[in-house]
Amino acid sequence: MAETLSDKTVKVLVAVADFDALVKKNSAIDEHARQNTTSVYTAGKNFPMLPEKLSTDLTSLNDHEDRLAIVIEMGISDAGEVHSSDIYRALVRNHAKLVYNSVGAWLEGERSMPDAVAVVPGLAENLRVQDRVAQRLKARRYEHGLWICRRWKPVRSLPERRSRTCGWKSATGPKRSSRNFMVAANGVTAGFLHRAKVLSLRRMVRSPKRWGRIVEIAAQHNSQLPAEPDSRALASFLVAQKAALAGRPCPTAGRNWWD
Repeated sequence: MAETLSDKTVKVLVAVADFDALVKKNSAIDEHARQNTTSVYTAGKNFPMLPEKLSTDLTSLNDHEDRLAIVIEMGISDAGEVHSSDIYRALVRNHAKLVYNSVGAWLEGERSMPDAVAVVPGLAENLRVQDRVAQRLKARRYEHGLWICRRWKPVRSLPERRSRTCGWKSATGPKRSSRNFMVAANGVTAGFLHRAKVLSLRRMVRSPKRWGRIVEIAAQHNSQLPAEPDSRALASFLVAQKAALAGRPCPTAGRNWWD
């Protein structure tokens, strides 16, 4: 949910199902989840961390159902900065079940408004606000230097249409917004745990091992990168190349671009 405040700050609420409220510590389910550590989603089948009754029902924010949740509240400025935040428990009711692709196509002006959006008063404008704020967050991340790494080769499944830029169009509209909001929410949560002096696991993103090869590729495109890894410089180079390749076939689709 997004709400524009009087000072043009947008308050965004990200709700995550409260697993802890339904799974007792050291119970058989808790130990099972400890072994699995995470849910795995593949093209053919999902492998949930928790039993299906929990993962697809009781801890899923299904439409028209009250669900216990943890809410990450963020105040986001026009510049895409999260300048205020809070985390608390809440009872959440989802008023519409939306499909990423159909809502994304509508936001991009390629389809009419989905019925699930039209029947909920105010939802259409709320989604537009969310999409605008998500783009501010994304732009801010790029300004700070966002590493883009593809160390794995994806399993080919049903093909998706290409975007106007290089690569397959796999994240549009609400999916793209959700991704940017979750990244911001993860940052808020990490800060909250740090201030509370609570131990937590974090993913550490390493610098590319083949930075020299990346520098060579940039030189081939009339761009100069520093001798040592620099995330901001790399992000600027990638944004420039994305703009240059807009509307043209991606020459490196299907393989790592530094190979």
